[in-house]
Amino acid sequence: MKILLVEDSATLRHAMSQYISEAGHTPLIARSGEEALQLLEDTPVDLIIMDVEMPGLNGFETTRLIREWLGGHWIPIIFVTGKNEDESYREGIEAGGDDYLIKPVSPVIIKAKIRAMARIAEMRDQLNHLNAELEALSQLDSLTQVLNRRTFNDRASQQWLLAVRHQTPTSVLMIDVDYFKPYNDHYGHPAGDRCLKKITQALTSCLHRPADLLGRYGGEEFIALLPNTDRTGAQQVAKSINQAVRDLAVEHRYSPVTDRVTVSIGGATCSHSMGHSLEEVIKAADKALYRVKHSGRDAFATEEVSAHKTLLIGTRHPGLTQSVSAMLQEHCNIVTADTPEECLEIARDVTPDLIIVDAETAFYNDNQLCRQLARRPRTATTALLVLTDDCDQPDRLANPEGAGPVGWLSQPFDEEDLCTKVQLLLG
Repeated sequence: MKILLVEDSATLRHAMSQYISEAGHTPLIARSGEEALQLLEDTPVDLIIMDVEMPGLNGFETTRLIREWLGGHWIPIIFVTGKNEDESYREGIEAGGDDYLIKPVSPVIIKAKIRAMARIAEMRDQLNHLNAELEALSQLDSLTQVLNRRTFNDRASQQWLLAVRHQTPTSVLMIDVDYFKPYNDHYGHPAGDRCLKKITQALTSCLHRPADLLGRYGGEEFIALLPNTDRTGAQQVAKSINQAVRDLAVEHRYSPVTDRVTVSIGGATCSHSMGHSLEEVIKAADKALYRVKHSGRDAFATEEVSAHKTLLIGTRHPGLTQSVSAMLQEHCNIVTADTPEECLEIARDVTPDLIIVDAETAFYNDNQLCRQLARRPRTATTALLVLTDDCDQPDRLANPEGAGPVGWLSQPFDEEDLCTKVQLLLG
């Protein structure tokens, strides 16, 4: 073990360093609490032997800082002190100490303490290892050893947030084993389990990137998330999966499709995630799967769900309108208006998904824009984003009952700020 000795006395440092070395461990030396904290920033240790009475930071203060800095990571700490009172013991335990040595230190006792703490640390490491294994097992499907549905949804949601932030395409594949119930009924459940394991291996062999996710979504249904993958890429992966499962050549004499096990695949791609959700993409993939299953199976079909949302930008400042349009034009269909009246007229005819206005337009004629939007059935629930350079202005906007959500964005802002706010309102 690496043992950090924090001791301001040169005599005790020398003696205790020898005891640590004789016990078969490596001593690391700090002459003060401050020096110990600096050393711990760069050097992992297994045990700390801490003098209590030191100038500057004493042992208790240093230990409190160490415990705070380490958080949930536990390192055993043994205090060394010349005091032998109950109050000193209590204070040491409350500070985060685990054991005590009373000066003068006996070499036999210090070696015994080190052995005891080493056993505790070893048990801690074993427990952490077991907990990590349990955590990993709780995330996997017990039969196929791919992600279970809950874990897949959690990780896929994280990937989706990255796609929203960077506006990259995301594809989902829903994969269903064709006529798996007749297979189970005739070959038996053990054979069905072996079949699913082989199919899982085939699916895994077609997903080559670390970010690709594969999960078991139901009894014989799997799902794959392909980050940064457009529709063409999704079709290539789906085609390779169809072929990989055929190449398994698992006999299925009771399938109306062919004499071997096959899969049907429905895919969906969202090229621009602005205003869309992962649930939409999964539902679209499920619909594509339905089409494949009702048109012969052992094939794939994909669809695009990246139809742009329509945004109406109406500000009284051409420069602001141009700037906002430039930031959003790759993600949305953009329509612009120069006046509040024109904004209302276009909103009535186009029915945008979101209206972006400056504060002057929003507050025009006693909030007329909001009131008029709320009165018209086609625009009553349309979301509104107000760009303002006055943090007190939101209090001036009365949002009529039944109106759509209203968001605020203070100037100046960058493209990421704007896209995040727009995505929130569209979602």
